[in-house]
Amino acid sequence: MSKASKILKMWRRLERRPGGRWLFSRAVGWQAPYFSTIRPAVRVLAPGSCEVGMDKRRAVTNHIGSVHAIAMCNLAELAGGLMTDATVMPDYRWIPKGMTVEYRAIAKTDLIAHARPRDADAPLTANADYPVVVDVRDSASQVVLHAEITMWLSRPKSG
Repeated sequence: MSKASKILKMWRRLERRPGGRWLFSRAVGWQAPYFSTIRPAVRVLAPGSCEVGMDKRRAVTNHIGSVHAIAMCNLAELAGGLMTDATVMPDYRWIPKGMTVEYRAIAKTDLIAHARPRDADAPLTANADYPVVVDVRDSASQVVLHAEITMWLSRPKSG
């Protein structure tokens, strides 16, 4: 891909600077405030790949002391959305259309979500579904959540 989205350009400008990843992660939360509730830490962003971390802290835990299921879904959606934005053509819009989730283990530690396209060789076309796979792993690399997110790709309406 020769052109990069605004998000990917910003990531590339900031990722190696002191505090750049922190600043980028905060900017994402400022742009989409709900994501800031999990205090995400973007670790990797490239076409076809995104990793976002989340610390286990009281605000994202449930009544049994594990990371809340919806906090993990929030993390998965953020990683999937950033990866999609970095992968599709910059003049495309995208929005999550659906998400299926499998909770595979109790999340008792900090987490890392890794997002990738379900089929890296699939053509990226407007007015079509773009399937994304996200695995959320604990500090022992065990998958605690597996999500498949269907992104809807389109072009902005002209005029």
